[in-house]
Amino acid sequence: MGLDSLFSDPMLIPKLAANPKTRDLVQDPEVLAKLQRLKQNPADFQSVLGDPQMMTILAAILGISDQRPGASEEDTPMYDAAPPPPRSKTPPPPPQPQKEPTPEPEDPEAVAKREAKEAADKEKALGNDAYKKRNFPVAIEHYTKAWELHKDITYLNNLAAAKFEAGDYEGCIADCEKAITEGREVFADFKLIAKAYGRIGTAYHKLNDLSKAIEYYQRSLTEHRTPDILTKLRTVEKLKIQSEKEAYVSPEKAEEARLDGNEKFKIADWPGAVEAYTEMIKRAPSDARGYTNRAAALQKLMSFPSSIDDCRKAIELDPGFMRAHIRLAQGYFGLKEYNKVLDALAAATEADKELKHTREIEELSQKTMGTMYTAHENETEEQARERIQRDPEIVSIISDPIMQTILNQAKSDPMALQEHMRNPTVRTKIQKLIAAGVIRLGR
Repeated sequence: MGLDSLFSDPMLIPKLAANPKTRDLVQDPEVLAKLQRLKQNPADFQSVLGDPQMMTILAAILGISDQRPGASEEDTPMYDAAPPPPRSKTPPPPPQPQKEPTPEPEDPEAVAKREAKEAADKEKALGNDAYKKRNFPVAIEHYTKAWELHKDITYLNNLAAAKFEAGDYEGCIADCEKAITEGREVFADFKLIAKAYGRIGTAYHKLNDLSKAIEYYQRSLTEHRTPDILTKLRTVEKLKIQSEKEAYVSPEKAEEARLDGNEKFKIADWPGAVEAYTEMIKRAPSDARGYTNRAAALQKLMSFPSSIDDCRKAIELDPGFMRAHIRLAQGYFGLKEYNKVLDALAAATEADKELKHTREIEELSQKTMGTMYTAHENETEEQARERIQRDPEIVSIISDPIMQTILNQAKSDPMALQEHMRNPTVRTKIQKLIAAGVIRLGR
């Protein structure tokens, strides 16, 4: 309560007159004048803090005892408060002990359910023991009893697992489907549903129905994503792709596609030829001819990187297939990667055991070296030196101790260079040095 409300009470003077402590004080005009002043200006309260009469009045207003030695016990506060209740001298009686509530009799239906669950769990435990011992017929028997006693889909999942291990994949699928249906009705944990879907997928995998396996693995991952099911899905997807490729293989269809590609190649229908040879590859993926034929058509379309990939695949399938080696070199020539052309031709020379393609290889080799030499024939010696220093492959050849020995011999005996070129590896390196201008002939 604020001071302004204390002194603005209209019943203040009557209350003070009724209080034995202050009745005489309010008869004093000077005291009344001070009270009037505080009523009008409560902030002036500080000016009366040292006034004993005003302090007595204030104590009465606030109901504070102002008794001092010798003060009368008849003095009472202005605002009466209800007196506290008298304390009883008789001690309270001790608390009565509370009676334990009498338990209500358990519902017979609840008792039956609890007992059924306990019995089912015992059957499940027996089934688990038999499962661990790989006695699956006994495990199936106990899991079946557990499900009959209490409808918990955990028992069905266990039953399906036992049937799966016993080789009864159809029975496994049926139990898992039932577990999913029952589980949906009782809002079972989504992890249990996912587990059932995953086991169906594994059963279909065993039955070699890869499409169904993929479908159910995906359903399992939709319910709950686990690394195990994800790995199984990826494995089956790869198997399905491989299976489809193998099912598509047909030597007869491959030959039809090859002949179709040849006809389109003859009339310069390069895209049509690529399409036909691609079909040939699908029908006969182990036939290197499909890749080299498609490489030839791709080179006509200036698609040299793809043609190089096809040639490499053909060589992988048939290392002695000369057409693949030569087309590989032609692919590198199209990309102006001349050092790789010479490497491809060196490999072709080694593969040409019957020497039937020597002339073709030599012609392409000379064409490559001529192109390389022409590209920098007008260079000054300083420009040539700078270019050679920037070519890591040429620098590597020059730094080779064996090549340094051969080059030193060639300075004093040019015929020695011809002798060393009988080695295909050395021949290729010397050709690169000639093309780069490191070795200058006819000077």
